[in-house]
Amino acid sequence: MSQEPKSVDNKPVIIELQAGKHAWCACGQSSNHPFCDGSHSGSGIAPVVFEVEAAKKVALCACKKTAGAPFCDGSHS
Repeated sequence: MSQEPKSVDNKPVIIELQAGKHAWCACGQSSNHPFCDGSHSGSGIAPVVFEVEAAKKVALCACKKTAGAPFCDGSHS
């Protein structure tokens, strides 16, 4: 049974990411937000694994309502 994700904030997390794979916390329970720390275990919500080709600044969703996970689409507004 899947739980509803917990909203962490009403604005995105703006962060500079290095090239490579990252795991975005989709459940909102991570103590390492916006990244997964395994807190989703048993929630029915899995992290979103994504890859960045080159270092760049991104806006990661914190409200957990985005349609474009893990990236903010303005749904918090």
